[in-house]
Amino acid sequence: MDIGSQADPRVTKRMYPPRSLKLEDCSKVGPGSELFIVEGDSASSAVCRVRDERRQAVLPMQGKPLNAIRATPKKVAENPWLNALTDGLGAGVGNEFAIDKVRYDRVVLLMDPDADGIHCGALLLMFFYRWMRPLLEAGRVLMARAPMATIIAGDRQIHLRSEAEYRAECERLRNAGLPNFATNRYRGLAGTDLKVLATTCVEPETRILTVVRSVDAEAAIAVFGGGSFSAEG
Repeated sequence: MDIGSQADPRVTKRMYPPRSLKLEDCSKVGPGSELFIVEGDSASSAVCRVRDERRQAVLPMQGKPLNAIRATPKKVAENPWLNALTDGLGAGVGNEFAIDKVRYDRVVLLMDPDADGIHCGALLLMFFYRWMRPLLEAGRVLMARAPMATIIAGDRQIHLRSEAEYRAECERLRNAGLPNFATNRYRGLAGTDLKVLATTCVEPETRILTVVRSVDAEAAIAVFGGGSFSAEG
């Protein structure tokens, strides 16, 4: 359904709880909408400048998320940012999670293309796995990979998302007899060229999203030492 055909906004307001204070919400939640989770206010500001305000909301993290696999339910319940995320999604948490009440069609994890970004993404997957697993199983959590550099070779722009990709592309261009290319490196989302950010991560027509599921969360748990659940309050 096209979000432009959503019902009267007064009905939407009754259906969903108030948004969290840090959430830059979209004007029409429900079918066709999505929530971007990004690292910090600077990244949020950059994404907000290129998003579609009608259907794309943005929630910045404040530091690294709590490890929700190791944490007790009490610590998770008392964590301010996880409360902001839970309130923004509007569907409860744990045994009370109701997927039919989630305010957005999709949750898009958009982290900085560095080690901290990988860790933050893994911690978020752990949270969804333990507390909102039906969202993962429904394929409604996705990941967008921001470029860490762009190579300009003639009239072509080549976006690279890892150091390994960057080095391989540089070698390929040199071997092809094209040594005179330019490179733009980015320091996180906030330092990424806005047009590049929009094209590679935000605009549905040009970006590439990867669906993440329970198996990806389990891999994150194994790599980052999630350990066993704690049932203590």
